[in-house]
Amino acid sequence: MPKSGKRPTPSAPTAAPAPRTGAGFRKRYDELERQRQVLIDRLTRISQDARGHLACKRAAKLLNETYRRSSLTQRFGILQAASWLLTVIEGLPPAL
Repeated sequence: MPKSGKRPTPSAPTAAPAPRTGAGFRKRYDELERQRQVLIDRLTRISQDARGHLACKRAAKLLNETYRRSSLTQRFGILQAASWLLTVIEGLPPAL
């Protein structure tokens, strides 16, 4: 304590943090789930010939197993990878 007997004033006033409602997390979570469902729908529309392709199986694994094991921040990247893979699969010529 200083000699004058006064309490030292803080150098910067502390503002109370805004209360977290969790709505931001839920909104991001719901948006990622909606994007995932769109990609799953694209995967199910792929023709029977392409479904046997290994890339199609990998896309399914990305959208299910890998997606579920990842954190919320990693899920966006996983959805991008699955989307790119589905674009490649859809562009493949039909098998003879």
